[in-house]
Amino acid sequence: METTTERESNYKDLELQSVKEILENINREDQSVAISVAKALPQIEALASVTAERMRAGGRLFYIGAGTSGRLGVVDASECPPTFGVPFDMVVGIIAGGDGAIRKAVEFAEDDINQAWIDLLRFNVTSKDVVVGIAASGTTPYVIGGLKAANIKKMVTGCIVCNSGSPVAAVAQYPVEVVTGPEFLTGSTRMKAGTAQKMVLNMLSTSVMIQLGRVKGNKMVDMQLSNDKLIIRGTRMVMQETGLNEAEAAALLKQYGSVRNAVDNYKN
Repeated sequence: METTTERESNYKDLELQSVKEILENINREDQSVAISVAKALPQIEALASVTAERMRAGGRLFYIGAGTSGRLGVVDASECPPTFGVPFDMVVGIIAGGDGAIRKAVEFAEDDINQAWIDLLRFNVTSKDVVVGIAASGTTPYVIGGLKAANIKKMVTGCIVCNSGSPVAAVAQYPVEVVTGPEFLTGSTRMKAGTAQKMVLNMLSTSVMIQLGRVKGNKMVDMQLSNDKLIIRGTRMVMQETGLNEAEAAALLKQYGSVRNAVDNYKN
């Protein structure tokens, strides 16, 4: 299939452009990404809704992908415990080639159509779980194979792709297709396509966690207090909710370990 992400760049002779021109042209292309994501909002809504439903019933969310797409899934999954206070294995990112591929590309890892399911089995997946394949091209065998196997096991499957009518989207029950077009640097899908995927992942995980009650008002009340910055942020949040001064709020936060617990115990 012809993929728009692999089409020739709209810009010629990049090496002859000034730094200013390069940056302006990249920025011009990036501005189109949010518009492309907006067109996919109904698809994102459907995936986010069914994911929250499955997770309320005890399911987990798995991302599978290769290269940049896989790395983005790992990043989003790894941010969920510190941001929302969920267990580390509630949202899991799996990259073709294993964790070593996060830093160094593993040749041909994405071409193994059976490996994603093997990787998923290590987590004892069940029909309650959700598997989202991330693939800019929409043609990655690793992702296609994983989604096909997940479908057979009656799991919910979704995807985030950046071409229309792709094999990955055809396999996913809840496809999200964000068509970002040719890259500034021909075929470099870490650019616009990667930005689009990151935006969708932000929307998916955040909206799911809000649905699961992991946010109160507009605050990350279950965030892990893993450094001084977050403790200061948490102390401010407790002060706002309780009217306590800084020292009192900090002591309450330290006693109960989270903003939610501190505020709930103060009010009770």
